[in-house]
Amino acid sequence: MIFTNLKRVAAIASVALALPNLSAAEIFKGETAGVGDPVHTMFVAFTNQAGKADVEIQVNAGQTLTKSMLKGAKGEIAFFSTVPSLVNLMAGQKRMYEKVAGAPELAKNIRAILGFKAGAYHPVTLAGSGIEDWSDIKGKTVFTGPPAGSASATSEALIKIITGYVAGEDYKAVRLGWGEGYAALADGKIDMMVRPAEIGSANIERFGLSGEFRILSIPEDKIASEEMQGLFGRPGRGMMSFSGDVYKGQLTGGDITALGFTQFIGTNAEVSEDVVYQATKAFWENLSEVHATAFFLKDVTPETAFTSVNVPLHPGAVRYYDEAGIAIPDALRPGS
Repeated sequence: MIFTNLKRVAAIASVALALPNLSAAEIFKGETAGVGDPVHTMFVAFTNQAGKADVEIQVNAGQTLTKSMLKGAKGEIAFFSTVPSLVNLMAGQKRMYEKVAGAPELAKNIRAILGFKAGAYHPVTLAGSGIEDWSDIKGKTVFTGPPAGSASATSEALIKIITGYVAGEDYKAVRLGWGEGYAALADGKIDMMVRPAEIGSANIERFGLSGEFRILSIPEDKIASEEMQGLFGRPGRGMMSFSGDVYKGQLTGGDITALGFTQFIGTNAEVSEDVVYQATKAFWENLSEVHATAFFLKDVTPETAFTSVNVPLHPGAVRYYDEAGIAIPDALRPGS
């Protein structure tokens, strides 16, 4: 009898070993920008809350968002940070997506979970650089962003609208990784850095801890121009104003007018509705913890949930927002 029972236990054990581990949680791949970037801060806040709902997202930081969105559209990763303007570029098979086969169809796979105000473009120059006004950029070396990203093109467009200067002709535009850009400015290898960052960014503040620096404000007489309004009106862009004294050692007095930028957390249309629902629900139900993560995240509220989102929401996110009574713009419902 004992022998028979042992045989039965062994048989059950062998069957169990042959079956997949149903209790093991699936780990989803996610990509975002580098540490210290507001996009990274927000994405990690989202993944931390999603983890409380057993939606485990493995974060690969320091990525170029143009590439992350493409990987998300292909279904190679499940969650990603992205820029609204990139959606139009992929859908139109333009610029960095020009040689991507099937880019317009891939763009149709992108779904949103939530949008947020990420920060503003900071044109930063150290005291003694010789740059005190936009016109002083002529002949100087300016870091405008990473080689493959959209930020460099935006920075160069901003400079051209204000000064008429063309990158590579009137000034030297340097394209490096974000971390390299910070280091180059600190070491005096470049004269100015144009860096998208949250308001009150510790990475910007550090230039005032050992000296003085200046953030150039968009001139008032340029704000109403057709070109500037066009830049403000692009998806994920807008005008922003903040006090110059938010940074210690910052030399521009009064309020600084800047080009603001927004982002959204995206996913693929094929990701499980229940997975996205649970992650979305966990994020909003633990919003107080999100707000405690960083000062700029206090602006993340249900009222700002769809800021600059220009793709349909994922059905899982829609399910949560409908349950929570958060009004969804009709244009963001799948199938609209």
